[in-house]
Amino acid sequence: MAQRKIVEPMGAGLSRVWDVDEVLFEGRTAFQNVLIGRTAQGISLFCDDERQSTELSQLVYHEALMIPSLLLAERVERVLIIGSSEGVASELAVAAGASVVDHVDIDAEAVRACAEHLPYGYTLDDLALAERGDGKIRVHYRDGWEFLAEARERGETYDVVVIDLPDENDDPEAQHNRLYGNDFLSRCAALLTDGGVVGCQAGCPTLWRNQTLSASWRRFTESFGAVLYYGSDEHEWAFLSGRAEPSDDPGALVAEKIGKAGFGQSTVDEEALRANTVPPISLRRP
Repeated sequence: MAQRKIVEPMGAGLSRVWDVDEVLFEGRTAFQNVLIGRTAQGISLFCDDERQSTELSQLVYHEALMIPSLLLAERVERVLIIGSSEGVASELAVAAGASVVDHVDIDAEAVRACAEHLPYGYTLDDLALAERGDGKIRVHYRDGWEFLAEARERGETYDVVVIDLPDENDDPEAQHNRLYGNDFLSRCAALLTDGGVVGCQAGCPTLWRNQTLSASWRRFTESFGAVLYYGSDEHEWAFLSGRAEPSDDPGALVAEKIGKAGFGQSTVDEEALRANTVPPISLRRP
């Protein structure tokens, strides 16, 4: 079989090329093009030619996404995850002590393809249970905006809300872009319990592609009393967590808590939290 190449946009005038040695799944869903295949980083997920996760680095990514928000929250009993098709984020929430995890993803076909072909996240059996709601994880194939509105009508609340979507872009047809704005953050915050946290994949801190991060930082600092920055030291992404109550040093707070949180051999530890929670100078001195 001939090797496939995926050209992934990285910024203005910049791209990288992925060699795909074997395609395990490829299809056009109702919302995006999905490809799962073998690369030099193991089995990897691409959506609309953008790498979403790889076997090599997915745990570093998902723990950087989840652990800071789980630590910043007052409690972790009820968690809402929007996006994150692979299911790893849901599993990390359960491992942290959540008794209810509502996982909302608009693309059922993509979630099922991940469960069938990725060696991480949901298995097909796990997903079938979650689709039936027969466990701590409940999968809902819904638009995130609509799910939040209905959850508020039902009086649902969450200790942690995590948004894990493809990176924001300038495509006016990209439906996920509306889930990055201040209005959506406000809807998420309205569902929080006291001491609750909203977390988000917030973009890349490199100077040549940091527009998304700058926009996310502005929105979070406008929306929350305390904002925690976490820039992964082994990945290219940064993550933000927001909490209504002000805090002088949220980075020190989560670093002190991680030793008691029972995360085991996580890729995020106290030293990483102390080192990686200082925002880059482009955010501190815009």
